[in-house]
Amino acid sequence: MNTPIQLKVNLTSELQELLQYKASKFGVPLTQYVKHVLMNDVEDEEYPVYRASQETEKAAQQALDELDSAVSSKDFFKKLRNEN
Repeated sequence: MNTPIQLKVNLTSELQELLQYKASKFGVPLTQYVKHVLMNDVEDEEYPVYRASQETEKAAQQALDELDSAVSSKDFFKKLRNEN
């Protein structure tokens, strides 16, 4: 899931003016130009992928195997309130 975040960056006035000038050459807002520059900088990077431990994989598989016997949250809370 790609949830957008907001990033605050402090720039010198000179750098802001230079970036604004370059953005105006492309006819785009400064924020869009900065996003473009950042995306170009990281486009060849590989996103790190980590493998779960055997213990975690085993626990996950056990949870999936037991999914059919899971209690719905509605039923669980009814039982807590001693309702039928």
